[in-house]
Amino acid sequence: MTALPSATDRPTNPALPAALRPGAATLDTIARVRLSSVVLPLATPISDAKVLTGRQRPMTEVAFLFAEIATKGGHHGIGFSYSKRAGGPGQFAHAREIAPVLIGEDPSDIGKLWDRLVWAGASVGRSGLATQAVAAFDVALWDLKAKRAGLPLAKLLGAHRDSVRCYNTSGGFLHTPTPEVLDNASASLTHGIGGIKIKVGHPDGKQDLRRLTAVREHLGDDVPLMVDANQQWDRPTAQRMGRAMEEFGLTWIEEPLDAYDAQGHAALAASLDTPIATGEMLASVAEHYELIRQGAADIVQPDAPRIGGITQFLKLAALADHHHLQLAPHFAMEIHLHLAAAYPREPWVEHFDWLEPLFNERLETSEGRMHVPSRPGLGFTLSDQARAWTKDTFEVGARG
Repeated sequence: MTALPSATDRPTNPALPAALRPGAATLDTIARVRLSSVVLPLATPISDAKVLTGRQRPMTEVAFLFAEIATKGGHHGIGFSYSKRAGGPGQFAHAREIAPVLIGEDPSDIGKLWDRLVWAGASVGRSGLATQAVAAFDVALWDLKAKRAGLPLAKLLGAHRDSVRCYNTSGGFLHTPTPEVLDNASASLTHGIGGIKIKVGHPDGKQDLRRLTAVREHLGDDVPLMVDANQQWDRPTAQRMGRAMEEFGLTWIEEPLDAYDAQGHAALAASLDTPIATGEMLASVAEHYELIRQGAADIVQPDAPRIGGITQFLKLAALADHHHLQLAPHFAMEIHLHLAAAYPREPWVEHFDWLEPLFNERLETSEGRMHVPSRPGLGFTLSDQARAWTKDTFEVGARG
């Protein structure tokens, strides 16, 4: 495939067809891209059902790929992707290879640039690590566009609300003793978070039920409560546990089965009153489409950094809305708050405070909701701590 000339090349070549010459709508061009590989250490090793069943080791850190984009006109955008347990160095390596295709391009042409980045690494596919690397650039371009417009990203996209229902997950992992889970839940509610999610999927299902009983009794019947099995049940176990959990009035049961078992999730969704939520582990819009096509989820849980960024998330959100589905994006609240605020149906956003040391700003919660910041773009800048945790950097383009 022959690459199109960049915006900076076109004025010097009068032989180009008129359609390929930059016109009045070309406002700026990308001058420089900086990549950073940042490793965030976790204060406590994290264990969920995948650890207790021997499939994974405890999580001790999260690897981030940050992309910072600067234009000739002096505008800047920042975006990120991430990986847990493995994959961070791979994302950074792939991003280094494809970053040069952005130089000289108009940063407003986000859809076109997403295609260029994917085609630059076409041999490694359009899902997984490859598009997770693209996601960091894509998020940075949307951040830049909103900043140039002087708007929070949610407003640029067309917000339906200025705050979003939020729930906390980080206090309910399986490694945490039940009394501490109860204390964490109380603290979350005190800080204005509206719902509580706890991990299940223990090899002994009775232990899950005892833990869930304690949490529900502690919270009362009115606080939204969710559970997350992290793909650890087979179909018969999911049916049994799902029926046993009906009495708790759960907001949803998350990832009861393997993430790619669309038929199993669909059967479970049809047989239970409790809504089924899934999708966080999927790495493309196409994979989510299969879940939606088969009726496998009442609540879709896409992760923008995992599916290729905001450009892809917006495609998936339109598809989910068309099918009358609820939305509860996974992790990365710094990005997903804006995207959830722009979703037509009342969504949820997941509160994790893990990422707070990476940024100078904080998100606000009150009365069960997370509030969209008034700052332009995503509303975040990298902290000195993030710079200190940086393991590697790469730059391409000219400094202005």
